[in-house]
Amino acid sequence: MNSPIGVFDSGFGGLTVLKEMVQQMPEYDYLYLGDNARAPYGNRSFDTVYEYTLEAVDFLFNQGCELVILACNTASAKALRSIQQKYLPEKYPNKRVLGVIRPTTELVGKLSNTGHVGILGTLGTVQSESYVVEIAKFSPHTMVSQQACPMWVPIIENNLMDTSGAAFFIKDNLKELLSKDAAIDTIVLGCTHYPLLTALIQKELPENIQLVSQGGIVANSLKDYLYRHPEISEKLSKNGQRKFLTTDDPIKFNEMGSLFFAGSIQSNHCSLGK
Repeated sequence: MNSPIGVFDSGFGGLTVLKEMVQQMPEYDYLYLGDNARAPYGNRSFDTVYEYTLEAVDFLFNQGCELVILACNTASAKALRSIQQKYLPEKYPNKRVLGVIRPTTELVGKLSNTGHVGILGTLGTVQSESYVVEIAKFSPHTMVSQQACPMWVPIIENNLMDTSGAAFFIKDNLKELLSKDAAIDTIVLGCTHYPLLTALIQKELPENIQLVSQGGIVANSLKDYLYRHPEISEKLSKNGQRKFLTTDDPIKFNEMGSLFFAGSIQSNHCSLGK
């Protein structure tokens, strides 16, 4: 039976994570689902994000996935814990759902020399305090400052990255973050869309500040997880296949998705929800 690794995001951002997974573990099959019709999730309520994420996880399980990665910081922040603690034990005790926040927070304290870290994310991720709570578990002496960047995802998803408006919002949000703590030397891109803005962000940052993207960290963490859990790895099919689904227009998804995935994409439409 075909059992791909399910990768879910509200839109295109999770493709930056999938790209790294494919590079590190090309033998596995992957099924990517983008809920583009309802994106972005960043400004939606906890209940709405939980409901949408649950629908996506259910859908991917019904497609044969034994393991689903929430390659979306907002979904990881607002829905993952409830899904892991309440939903899976009752409905799917042998299936697994993992997120992108924990692998990043396990590592980030070790990357900072000053012990002062900044988080850039959606409003939902920042309000959830997930990064603050998780970093405190692994690196209790690290100081964490956060900045919500509500305009960044719409800028990326509407392909407005080369505009003066994009430059304005990036400069403004970075200034806000750095004004909270002048000792920050490490900034986490706490949204899987944001790697597409790396060059623009670095233009506005002092040279001593390093940017941390999640894709490579999450892929490496997943590789380690599958090594430690052979009972999960053995259930997964390994034919090197990649399939892409979107709840919106496949033509638009193929066009924009290729920017995130750095390669050509052929997607199909699917429906979630009631």
